Amino acid sequence: MTSTNTATAHPPDGAGPPARTPRSGRLAVVAVMLGIFSIVTTEILPIGLLTRIGADFTVSDGMAGLMMTMPGLLAAVSAPVVTVATARADRRLMLCVFMFLLASANLLAAVAQDYWLVLVSRVVVGVVIGGFWSIGAGLAERLVPAESAGRATAVIFSAVPLGSVLGVPAGTLIGDLAGWRAAFAVMGVLAFGVLAMLLLVMPPLPPVRATRLSVLRGMLRGTGTRFALLLTFLIVLAHFGAYTYVAPFLEQVTGAGPGSITVFLLVYGAAGIAGNFLGGAAVARRPRAVFGLAAGLIASAALLLPVLGRWEVGAAVLLVVWGVAYGAVPVSSQTWFAKAAPGSPEAASVLFTASFQATISLGALAGGLAVDRASPSAVMVLGGATAALTVLAVWLTGAPLRRHGWASR
Repeated sequence: MTSTNTATAHPPDGAGPPARTPRSGRLAVVAVMLGIFSIVTTEILPIGLLTRIGADFTVSDGMAGLMMTMPGLLAAVSAPVVTVATARADRRLMLCVFMFLLASANLLAAVAQDYWLVLVSRVVVGVVIGGFWSIGAGLAERLVPAESAGRATAVIFSAVPLGSVLGVPAGTLIGDLAGWRAAFAVMGVLAFGVLAMLLLVMPPLPPVRATRLSVLRGMLRGTGTRFALLLTFLIVLAHFGAYTYVAPFLEQVTGAGPGSITVFLLVYGAAGIAGNFLGGAAVARRPRAVFGLAAGLIASAALLLPVLGRWEVGAAVLLVVWGVAYGAVPVSSQTWFAKAAPGSPEAASVLFTASFQATISLGALAGGLAVDRASPSAVMVLGGATAALTVLAVWLTGAPLRRHGWASR
C-alpha cells in the first residue's frame, strides 16, 4: 500500500502543522496514551465485577456479559464510520469530545438504577472506543519531532496491554473495597482528568490526511490484511469468549473468595505486562512465531483450567501462562495490520480497531451463551479449542504470505 491511499484534507489558511517541541510533544503523547488507557480499562472493567453487577440487578452471568458485548459491537461499527465522518474535523476537538463522552458514560453506569441504563452507558463506551482509538493511534508523528515518532508511537500503543492487563484486577480491587459502582466512578473521574490534560497540552490538529471508505476497501483486498483479520478474529474470540467469565469460573470451580479472585487477577495482570514487553521485543522480527506461541499458550491454559484449576495453585499458574500469552496479542495483531498497510497508518488502525472490537463482542456473547447453558468449565474448553485453531491458522498462513511477498516486509 502506498501513501496514495489517503486523501489530503487541506487545513484552513494559516493553520499549518502545530509547532513541536520535545516537552510539549511528550506531554501530548502521554495525554493520548492515558486516554487510550482509560478507554481500554473502562471497556474490560466489568470482567472482574460481572457476578456482583449481575447480582445487583438480578440478571444471569450471560446477561451481565452484554456489558462486554455492547462496547465491542458499537466500536466495530463506529471505528470506520466516525473516522470517515469526522475526517475534516480538528483531531484535538474530536479527542476531547470522545473523552467527555467516556467520563459521562462511566458516571452514568455508577449511578444507574436499572440494568438497561448500564447497557446504554456501554453503548456510548463503544462509540468512544472506535472513534478515539482510530484517531489517536496515528497521531505520534504530528506531536513530536520526526526522529522521536517511533518511540512516541510505542508509548501510545503501550496503553493497550497496560489497560488490558491492569484494568480487570484494579477494577476488582476497587469493587472489593468500595463496591462496583465506585469502580465506574473512579474511571469517570480519571476520564475527566485526561480531558483536562488534553485541553491543556494538545495543540490544534487540523486534518492532514483523510481516510476514505475506498481506502479501507482497498486494504481488504490485500493478502496480509485478510490473514491479519483471520488471526485476530480467532485469537480474540478465544480469549474474550473464555476470559470474560474467568471470575465465575474461579468462584464456582476453584472455590475462590472475592479477595482471592482479586489476587488471581492481579497476578494475571503482572504476567500480561511481562508478556507485552517480551512479545513487543520479538514481534517485529518474528510476527508469525510470536502470534503462534501466544495462541498455543492461551489454548493450553484454557484447556487445562477445568482440570488443574480446581486447586488455587493450579489456577494461579495457568493464569500466569495466560497473562503472558495474551500480553503479546494486541501488539502482534497491530503489527500484522501495520505490515499489511505501511503507507496508511490511520486506515490500518481503523481495521485493527474494528476487527478487534467486533470479535470482543462476539467472544463475550458466545461465552455468555455457553456459561448460561452449560458451565464456566465448558466456556474454558471452547476458548481453548478456538485458540488451538489459531495455532493451526498461523502455521497454514506461512506459504501463502511468502508466495505474495508479504513476509518480506
